[in-house]
Order: sequence, then structure tokens, then C-alpha cells
Amino acid sequence: MPENKSKETGLNGSPDEQLHEARPVSRLYENWFLDYASYVILERAVPKYEDGLKPVQRRILHAMKEMDDGRFHKVANIIGQTMQFHPHGDAAIGDALVNIGQKDLLINTQGNWGDTRTGDSAAASRYIEARLSKFALDVVFNKDVTDWQASYDGRKQEPVALPVKFPLLLIQGVEGIAVGLSTKIMPHNFCELIKSSIDVLNGKNPKLLPDFPSGGMGDFTQYNGGQRGGKIRLRAEIEVVDKSTLAISSVPYNTTTGSLIDTILKANDSGKIKIRKVEDNTAQDVEILVHLKQGVSPDVAIDALYAFTNCEVSVSPNCCVIINKTPRFLSVDEFLKMSTEKTVELLRKELKIQQKSLEEKWHFVSLERIFIAKRIYRNIEECETWEAVLSTIDKGLEPFKAQLKREVTEDDLIRLTEIKIKRISKYDSLKANEVITKIEANLEEVKNNLNHLTEYAIRYFEQILKNHAEGRERKTEIAQFDTIRARRVAAANVKLFMNRKDGFVGTSLRKDE
Repeated sequence: MPENKSKETGLNGSPDEQLHEARPVSRLYENWFLDYASYVILERAVPKYEDGLKPVQRRILHAMKEMDDGRFHKVANIIGQTMQFHPHGDAAIGDALVNIGQKDLLINTQGNWGDTRTGDSAAASRYIEARLSKFALDVVFNKDVTDWQASYDGRKQEPVALPVKFPLLLIQGVEGIAVGLSTKIMPHNFCELIKSSIDVLNGKNPKLLPDFPSGGMGDFTQYNGGQRGGKIRLRAEIEVVDKSTLAISSVPYNTTTGSLIDTILKANDSGKIKIRKVEDNTAQDVEILVHLKQGVSPDVAIDALYAFTNCEVSVSPNCCVIINKTPRFLSVDEFLKMSTEKTVELLRKELKIQQKSLEEKWHFVSLERIFIAKRIYRNIEECETWEAVLSTIDKGLEPFKAQLKREVTEDDLIRLTEIKIKRISKYDSLKANEVITKIEANLEEVKNNLNHLTEYAIRYFEQILKNHAEGRERKTEIAQFDTIRARRVAAANVKLFMNRKDGFVGTSLRKDE
């Protein structure tokens, strides 16, 4: 009987107990779906406000910093290093790394990294190389002010957020789709962002407008600060080469030359525009030649290209970021102010750390000078125990402790015992005084910067502008577009016939007028 009872109840207790623990499947799915949705929003699709990065981007940059030796690394190797921190596969990391590299800001690239204008993909990860840019090394990293957390498997430490002292999210732009939530932040101009941050520090209210690496023209009258409900109209630049040829010299954001040509051919097939052929001569610069049929006006054809093809596109921005583990919708101008304030706080933390380091350096150099110049080291020759050595040094320092700025600790005494005889024999008190004077000058400068933090932050932004602004001028022309009436610019591709005598009009009365 006991054996049969064991079989009936199972290993987990009686049938009643099992029934009590059972939960409806609907409740399980409810909790699981909420966990999944939260994970996708917080850990995959939407960037953090603190550094403007998605988790995979943050892990890539952290891995590259750990690998950094000033030389290029194979992208396949970078992907492998990043997989120590990232729970997803190499394909996700590789795509994210190529995306960062194509933006030409945080990473210096070598090899074929593809072309966003043509849609050409990058070469395989084993053929292309990358390293952190000088800009990234200057503004993205500082381990002393970084908060750390355990990686997904607990083997490594990774940054909660990188201490980025720059509105990185606004220059790179970002797109992400989560569960019931999306973000779409437009890229902005490097120089304009820095100048706007300086304006914020000066108490002004800047108005940011996007700037796209693909160039072209943009109508931002309905931009709405990058918030939901706004709209941007983007146009390719089209020039008249001659009376029968048009040249397209740029493509709108997120549009490729191939998809643009497809829409031109489709418009031609549907009779909305009359062209003979399209040539794609894109190489270093975009060049698409559109050859018109005889008798077609170039001006009308340009309007038709904007009306019926991807020569003009509309983009709807949606600025959403993670703040305190919660998605927040805000304008890009608000985000810039928050980012600037965060940069000032990071600069303050760095100055505080620098101040503490200089104070410690001043303390030990002063302690060393007293220890050697006052020949305290001679007093320990007769000591027989370690405790006696430390006690003798401490007693010898006693008359001079008032000259120091903090108390002498046991660690200080131990460091004094580690000074080599060679250093003591060659000690130069004049040079030591010069070192102390220099430390005091640096310390005074740091304290002055802390007391005038806003001015210091402005100088910091101006230095970034001076060091990294070359070649980052605005590419997208700001314009206001007229509304093109599609009916007016559509090609006349249907013949209408009229029978005046009987009063009939139609497309099949081919014997009539």
C-alpha cells in the first residue's frame, strides 16, 4: 500500500497539494509577457538617457575599450570579445557594430563597411577592422566615474552606463521597435549640438533641427521638437543638366539609390512621369541621371519626381528614451538640456577625483620630504620588530604633522619604509620643493574650476569643437517646400476623343477629334 500511495501522489506531495499549486495558463502568460515586454523595452530597443546607447552598443564600446591598444582589430575578434557581455548571438553584435561604424563618429574603420546610400552591405567580419576613434576616447570613457554591474552570466563586470560627456544620442540618431513602443530620434549636426549645449549653459533656449549624413533638403516646419505627431519632409537634390536630362545628387534619409530608382521606374510604368532611361553612376558621390522623353519639361519632371517617387519622403520622429528604468517621451531640446546638465555633473565628479588625487600626491611628497630631509629613516636602524619600525617613524614625524593637511595613517608609514636607499641617497630637496609647488598650482586650478563649473564646462565644449569639428559641417539644407499638386504634374498619358456633332466624349472614339 505505501508503494502504491507513493505512485499516486508523486514526488511533489499529495494530489491535493499539486492541485493547489497549479495556476491557469492565462496567468502564466500574463506574467511572462510583461517580463518579456519590459526586457525588450529596457534591454534591447530603446536607448538610455545617461549615455544615449542601447545595451548592445554599450557592450561593444566597452569591449573595444578593453581591447584598445591604438591599433585596428578584426571585427570578428571584437564580436567575440563582446559576446562575453552580450547574451545574444554574433549576428546581432555584428550588425550593431557595422551600424556604429557607418556613422563615422565613435569608430575608425578599415575595409569595406558598406554604403548606407546604396544599401550595399559590409564585408564579412573577418575581412574588416575597427578601433575606437580619438573622439570616443576623449568623451565616452572614464572608469573612475562609471557604475558597474555583473554581466549576464556573472563572470564579468560591465558598465551600467558609460560616462558620455556629449549629447551622443542626438548626433547618431536611433531607431528601435519594442513591444507596444517605438523610438525614432533623428541625427543632428555635431557643431550645432555643441554650440547649443554652450547656449544652454549660458541660459538660452536652443532650437535643434536634424541634419542627415545623406545630405539633401529638409522642410522642418512641422518637426515639433522631434516629439510624437511631428513630421519632416525630405527631398533629394535634383539639378537640370540639359533640357532632356536631370541629375539626382543625393538621396533622402533611410532611402537607397536602388529603392529610389525602383520608384522612378514604377512611376514611369504607371504613366505618371515620362522618361527614356535611368542611369546610376553613384561612386564616391551619388549621381543618378534621369533621361526624359522628348517634349517633357524638366521643371515639370522635377515636380513629378517629388510627387510620385522617393525623391521626397516624409519621416515621423518619436523621441523616446529610458530614464530611471522608465520610457519617457520628450523633445530633443529637453533632452539636450538634460544631457548638458549630466555632462556638467560628470565634469564635477572628474574634478573631484582629480582634486583628491592631487591632495594625496601632495601629502605623500611632503611626507617623503620630511622623512628624508629630517633623516628620520636613521632612527629605524636599531629597531628589531616591524611594529617598532612603524612606531619609530610615527614618533619622528610627530613634530612636523602640523604641516600636513591630513593625519598620517599606517599605510603612509608603510609606504615610507618602501622608499629605496638609492632614492634617499640621491634626494634633492630643491626638486622636491618644485614638485610640491607644481602640485599646489594644479590643485588651485582644479579648485578654481570647481568654483566656476559652468565656465569650465563651456571651455570643455569649445575644446571638443576645436579638436573634432573638422569635416562635420551641416549637410542637409534647411528649406520650405511648396505643396505639389499631383494632378497638375502627372504626365498626360491618356488621349481623349470628342464627337462634336453627337456630343460624345471618351477614350475609345478613335475616329473622332
